[in-house]
Amino acid sequence: MKNILAIISLLGITAFAAEGIAAENNALAGGISVTGNISLKKPGNPAETYTLTGPLTGEITADSVLPVTVTRDIHEENGTIRIELTVTADDTIYYNMGQILDTGFDFGECLFYMPGFWYRDNLRSPETAPSFHTSKSWTVREDRLSTPLTGIYDTGTGEWCTVLRISGQGQDAQPCHTSGEVILSGETSIGYTGFGEKSGKAAISFGFPYREEPKSYIRKLTLAPAVCSFTRLEAGESDKTVWEIRRGKAESWSDFVAGVWEYSFDRFAPEPVEPEYTPEEAKDLLSRFFVQSYVGSHPLKYYSGVELRTADCKPNGKAEVGFIGRVLLNAFNALEYGREHNREDLMLQAESVFDSYLEHGFTPGGLIRENVDFDKAPEGYENGIYSIRRQSEGIYAVLLYLDYEKRQGRKHPEWETRIRAALDRLTTLQGEDGSFPRKFDDNLTVKDASGGSSSSAVLPLAMGYRYFKDKDYLEAAELAAGYIERELISKADYFSSTLDANCEDKEASLYASTAMYYMSLAEKDKEKRSHYDRLCLESAYFALSWYYLWDVPFAQGQMLGDVGFKSRGWGNVSVENNHIDVFIFEFADVLDYLAEKFGESRFSEFTGVIRTSMLQLLPEKGSMYDIALEGYCPEVVQHTAWDYGKNGKGFYNDIFAPGWTVASLWQMLSPGRAEDYFNKK
Repeated sequence: MKNILAIISLLGITAFAAEGIAAENNALAGGISVTGNISLKKPGNPAETYTLTGPLTGEITADSVLPVTVTRDIHEENGTIRIELTVTADDTIYYNMGQILDTGFDFGECLFYMPGFWYRDNLRSPETAPSFHTSKSWTVREDRLSTPLTGIYDTGTGEWCTVLRISGQGQDAQPCHTSGEVILSGETSIGYTGFGEKSGKAAISFGFPYREEPKSYIRKLTLAPAVCSFTRLEAGESDKTVWEIRRGKAESWSDFVAGVWEYSFDRFAPEPVEPEYTPEEAKDLLSRFFVQSYVGSHPLKYYSGVELRTADCKPNGKAEVGFIGRVLLNAFNALEYGREHNREDLMLQAESVFDSYLEHGFTPGGLIRENVDFDKAPEGYENGIYSIRRQSEGIYAVLLYLDYEKRQGRKHPEWETRIRAALDRLTTLQGEDGSFPRKFDDNLTVKDASGGSSSSAVLPLAMGYRYFKDKDYLEAAELAAGYIERELISKADYFSSTLDANCEDKEASLYASTAMYYMSLAEKDKEKRSHYDRLCLESAYFALSWYYLWDVPFAQGQMLGDVGFKSRGWGNVSVENNHIDVFIFEFADVLDYLAEKFGESRFSEFTGVIRTSMLQLLPEKGSMYDIALEGYCPEVVQHTAWDYGKNGKGFYNDIFAPGWTVASLWQMLSPGRAEDYFNKK
């Protein structure tokens, strides 16, 4: 006991303040305290909650005699405090066990962190998503999180504290209800974690099985009543649950997030998934999307990859250049692949796409027609609003195409003129601070001034500098990089990069890191390159924090679990859109680059996980994974108690956008593209 108290005192932690050890706890005043409770439910009756007290190690009890024995073991392991709680039933019980860890930090000075779900206060998110707008206290089920962890960072002192759940064999149960007190129909390994305020101090809450309060989050921008689940134990049966508590100090919020990711990676040690395909086999399968989705009956030729039904994947009239359609990037991929494999069908289709966009794909103002609907009257409907992200992604794809063609001895002066004009138009939108507005019209009247997606513009500007040898584009890229450094990376505030949400999201940090990677490739000055490399590294940790390091469990009957899907290596999307997907593009290359630059093997190890895991759900005859056509990689993979509109955990939404998923995986399967483009390999 003395050794444990010494360890706890060293970390500034007092565990489970209790009457029987009051003197010991008082000797450690000012540290962290943990209090526990257990809720017992009798079917058909409201649950009753009991506070548990007792020694640091041994049996802890309530004031009342309960049909359950709870024992606790606390010990040090690898510089952490490990808490093991064992619940043994004396009779049939239905229970929910909870704990609150009082950090001692002043609540108003703290930032809060639940990887892949909660950053700072989530105040970039609207009131109808989990955020401080609704409450300053939140607990959520663990499978919402890329790592089942809650961390609190004290901005005043730099101190931090984290609680990580150490889960066993994964399993889950289908609940009969999604709110209120719910008795589970089977076994689950999903607990809960979160944070709140306790007497002006910041506290971490955690327990088992799962609960969510003050609200649960059931679909996009839809908060629902709280839920508390109860698991059943028969007489003589036991459950053991384990958490790790760590405490430390960091120079900044960014350093804290980076350190937590490294610890979490080491703790979970995710292994690559046994590969289903070689890269070449995966490309062969994905190429079937090009053939089956091609639409050649309109002035614009395109690959139909937006708002399709998973049940039939039938093409529609929507042609979208960037974001979720990625028509031009898919055209380049199809062209390159077609020439490599003597596939005349792919080459002809891809060339027709480029030719049609050259002739019909630009607005009177010189922007790319980024989102056209040929099924909506008048035919070829556009809403007249354009975005820095789609424009940038379209120009990016064309520059890849032009560079590839030039290397093959083919030139396209009309395309070059069009793309230079589009780049010049975009640079006139750039503010004095270096930012680009999120949305605008063809007259360049700003409709949404948010600069969160400025990072997307850096890629085509850096590429334009390299292709056209025009220093004005490099200067614009440098100006944008300065804005990203000041407003996103230095403040560790990544937001609004995606177009169907306006909140904290993965793509903002991923694009910021990728932008700095491109700046490093484009710059010739060694000192500037080194600076961009450091910024690339800092933002990469935030992007990584969205990617799952563990495999969330599924219940029998949930398709993803039935087919053996592993979530590790997949990334959550945003606070608003609480599902996982394969958005990676060239971020795997960025991680490999950083691994070499900074000697960080965790990055290259994790790319091995990503590159294998993200190929798990490619539909192929005999293994269609509830998708109608081969090669159509799913998009909205619903891994937690949330749906995008249909079907819920363990399934997909019924509408998806394989245009971008195919493009993302293809880019992942084509390593070294950016370095080849800048002639740095």
